[in-house]
Amino acid sequence: MALSAGIVLAVMTDWNSLLARHSSPLFASWTAHGVGAMASLALVGLLSFRTEAAPASPRPQGRWPLWSYLGGIPGALTVLLAAVTVNSALGLAGTLALMLIGQMAFGIVADTFGFFALTRKRLGLRELCGIFLVVSGSIAIILARS
Repeated sequence: MALSAGIVLAVMTDWNSLLARHSSPLFASWTAHGVGAMASLALVGLLSFRTEAAPASPRPQGRWPLWSYLGGIPGALTVLLAAVTVNSALGLAGTLALMLIGQMAFGIVADTFGFFALTRKRLGLRELCGIFLVVSGSIAIILARS
């Protein structure tokens, strides 16, 4: 499943950057999110005919955290910036490598400081080795492209 998701991400980024090359990164980002929204609505519509509605769970008490209102804004910015960087000297592989580094770095920071109500975890040797390997591989990909 993870391999399929990675392939789909690479293909989507490539197609989105191709659209951005022929139009603009903003238009490509809006198109990608519009297609995704239509596909989601179609999937929800198809699944609603096949299954009975589950009883609604009660709304949690209290206020939602403010960060939960951001929704897809970070995702939209990621798609927009990916469309820009793929069409630069960095290329698709370099863009995906930098995305991976950013995800790992934010995950480690979130674990270390306990963001989003996570339990705090100390940075260990395994995490440092993972960071070193991903950063080394990303640098090799980016420099090989130059």
